[in-house]
Amino acid sequence: MAATPEDLIGGLARACARAGLTAPEGLHRLTGGATMESWRFSCGAEAFVLRRAPSLEFMEDRPYGHAVEAAVIRAAHAAGVTAPRVVVELEPEDGIGSGFVMQALPGTPNPREILQFDDADTLLKQAARDLARIHSLGREDVPDAVPVMDYREAIADLRQQFDEAGGDRPIIALGLKWMEDNCPKPVEPVLVHGDYRMGNLLAQPGKLTGVLDWELAHFGDRHEDLAFGCMAVWRFHRYDRPALGLGRLEDYFAAYEAEAGMKVDAKRFRYWLIHRTVWWALGCLKMAKYWRSGEDRMLERVVISRRTSEQELDLLMLLEGDALADGIVPKERIPNNELYFGEAQTGEIATAVAEWLSTIKDKVEGHDRFQLAVARNALGMLAREYAIVPRVSDRELAEDFLTGRRKMMTDPAITRLRRDALDKLEADSPKYPALAVARELWSKSTEVT
Repeated sequence: MAATPEDLIGGLARACARAGLTAPEGLHRLTGGATMESWRFSCGAEAFVLRRAPSLEFMEDRPYGHAVEAAVIRAAHAAGVTAPRVVVELEPEDGIGSGFVMQALPGTPNPREILQFDDADTLLKQAARDLARIHSLGREDVPDAVPVMDYREAIADLRQQFDEAGGDRPIIALGLKWMEDNCPKPVEPVLVHGDYRMGNLLAQPGKLTGVLDWELAHFGDRHEDLAFGCMAVWRFHRYDRPALGLGRLEDYFAAYEAEAGMKVDAKRFRYWLIHRTVWWALGCLKMAKYWRSGEDRMLERVVISRRTSEQELDLLMLLEGDALADGIVPKERIPNNELYFGEAQTGEIATAVAEWLSTIKDKVEGHDRFQLAVARNALGMLAREYAIVPRVSDRELAEDFLTGRRKMMTDPAITRLRRDALDKLEADSPKYPALAVARELWSKSTEVT
């Protein structure tokens, strides 16, 4: 069962007292948060945020706990990054689990609002500046528990996650095989934020005000951070702006290079763009595992799991980019979907329920209102999926791609994979910007050379 303000207020008061703060007031759950909970409250005239795990069990498989995360944030703050000020960590005797309290920063984390601000170029330069400052931190600046990424071990871990998730997604298999064949040589590791993207940045018009969610920080290749925020999924509805949804890659790289004093390697950037796309595809799949186990029964888990289709489509287009550069283009036009004119179907009933839910959205507030929006989104997925026949599970084909027995662009299965990617995403996330681009690209009649 999800925590309530009443569940948390006593333990939070004990933690605040250790930091010399007055009793917390106005505690309420903030919207969003795919992994951790965020609760806003005030102590006198100051506003704070409690960052908390949904359960202690949820922390068991994570590389480090909240005390280490808090220490990383403190180090970043001291280095001039617009990170929040951590004021106190939760302790076992507080009785409310694992987490810490930090100052509440101004600005909005809503990507759609930020990407509509004027002067996006200024925000892009500030984001590049902060990222370079994060990468300036060394091993001596953070606890020893912050891990160092081994690239090959990271691929092996993703391969294991793939097997645990059924090993039956051919597009992800293609990505894993590409990563195994193209893994770059290690470079001197820097502190990597690990989740540097829209959604984890706070901003006001013309000003970056905060860098949040440091739970994935580790030492590794700086290009991993540079690439992750440029994935299509994190550009939201600004597919036309490849750098964080804010602008051009050339400008992003130039601002980063000016602050960091080093050149961005385009080849390494591309590798990590593909690596993290595979990583997030498998991360989405894992959300369903959390929900099924009962570890976390939040509605967001099952909905996020369906976003795997977004990453499969993005991944397929990224991988095709290499083949297209070699002049290998499979043919076939994708036909239009047939229309249905019969009686009301299950999907239409789900649509009707979603429409009714929209009539009561003004009667709920806070996190409940967010959950209502997620519920409507879930019903929309069911409604759209009912009209198609899923074709995404194929263990034999995935194994052939994974072992290299079959090659991507010369195999006739690529046409079906394209259809699968489009069909699945049409059901799961029809407004995803890359969908229209892929549909246009793959609907053209082309010849295999």
